[in-house]
Amino acid sequence: MNFLMHYYYSLLPLFIFIFFLCKLLFSSPRDAKNSPPSPPKLPILGHILQIGSYPHRYFHQLSKQYGPLILLQFGSVPVLVASSPDAARAIMKDHDLAFSDRPASRMASRLLYDYKVVGSAPYGEYWRQMRSICVLHLLSNTRVQSFRNVREEETGLMVQKIRQSCGSVMNLSNVFFELTNDILCRVVLGRKYSNKERGNGEKDFKLLLAEFLELLGTFDVGDYIPWLAWVNRINGLDRRVGKNAKELDEFIDGVVEEHIGLKKEEGDALDFVHILLQIQREDKIGFAIHRDSVKALVLDMFSAGTHTVYTLLEWTMAELIKNPEVMKKLSSEVRRLKTSDDLETMQYLKAVIKETLRLHPPIPLLVPRKAFQDVKVMDFHVATGTKVIVNSWAIGRDPIVWENPEEFKPERFLYSNVDYKGMHFELIPFGAGRRGCPGVAFTTNVIELALATLVHEFDFASTEDDLDMSEGIGLTTNKKIPLTVIATPRVG
Repeated sequence: MNFLMHYYYSLLPLFIFIFFLCKLLFSSPRDAKNSPPSPPKLPILGHILQIGSYPHRYFHQLSKQYGPLILLQFGSVPVLVASSPDAARAIMKDHDLAFSDRPASRMASRLLYDYKVVGSAPYGEYWRQMRSICVLHLLSNTRVQSFRNVREEETGLMVQKIRQSCGSVMNLSNVFFELTNDILCRVVLGRKYSNKERGNGEKDFKLLLAEFLELLGTFDVGDYIPWLAWVNRINGLDRRVGKNAKELDEFIDGVVEEHIGLKKEEGDALDFVHILLQIQREDKIGFAIHRDSVKALVLDMFSAGTHTVYTLLEWTMAELIKNPEVMKKLSSEVRRLKTSDDLETMQYLKAVIKETLRLHPPIPLLVPRKAFQDVKVMDFHVATGTKVIVNSWAIGRDPIVWENPEEFKPERFLYSNVDYKGMHFELIPFGAGRRGCPGVAFTTNVIELALATLVHEFDFASTEDDLDMSEGIGLTTNKKIPLTVIATPRVG
């Protein structure tokens, strides 16, 4: 008997371990409270290994099986994925305040001035003040219209570049990137910085920004399994992040220093950096703006703007080339384009852009949010600290909302009031609510003018027999293969 008791007690730890292992492997997270459905997961890692290179597609497939709200586990972090208009509305409207925070990210901390960039800043007074400055001094309708000359001049230069290459193969993706980068440089920094490699050590801003955005979209296992953070030292990611953050900071710091020493004549248009420095000097907002905050806001304008606009232009032109009947209808409409004032009347142009945003949102998974309190969403319990991802890509392909969702058909928007400005949750490429992107007007004005001008001036033919529409990987989802075309000037 004593022997049996001794044997029992010696095996008790093993029984306890097996019990908790079974609970971990086979119990559903819905056991304790009514949590959203969740697929089977691995111990410790959770669902990390199942994500793949295209998480928006993986989440979309899961939503077909488990429903519009799914609870996943990335290491130690619970992740809620929303994949329907109703789920998005519940998060970004009904419970907008509860989900207005941002999750911590080591990558964001190092690349985005320790969360001083508006897009990544924690919800609070700093975020409110910085967002207000961005909206009022760069992204308001009045300010956006004041940049009209810049848009028109840079669009005209783009047309000249294309004319010089007519009849030969041209990388239209590069042309679009240079257009958006040059417009933002002039508006934010006061002059263009692209394609420069100067003797004073100035880096090519275009290359720095491209690597920055690639790194920002890189999966960091240390965010979810802290004891595996050392992996980034082995694979070189830590070194790349440190190098890019240092070089980008040196570049922006040099721009700020240049502006401090530059005197503006009365009547000269002020770029965003000058405006920020003016606000900093006058200190009229009752909130101190430090040097890092100035640099963070400058970076924010580029990280949120350049690839969004360029990617949207790239996908729109690809869809137009792939769908010649749509291109023909759009060409017919833009023939009456005389000045940029005429853009307001071009309903088919606007429908084409909406349809591209539906099928190809530049950021398919909206910037993650975080629940800072327990909340009930669509009858499911969501715990404090849960990371929340809204899959705008999946919502744009929801067959309950969209008839023939895989078909590129701008006509679906001609007699619909659905828009992409955050009021209609069937189409939310820029998000909605407190954390919605404030740069919608800026993006729209650049896109409409560039696209209408291109279709007005040129005919485009693909260099591929069957145009490849594969997606690239990263934070923004541009075409995997750059769009190469042969352009010819329009006649008549």
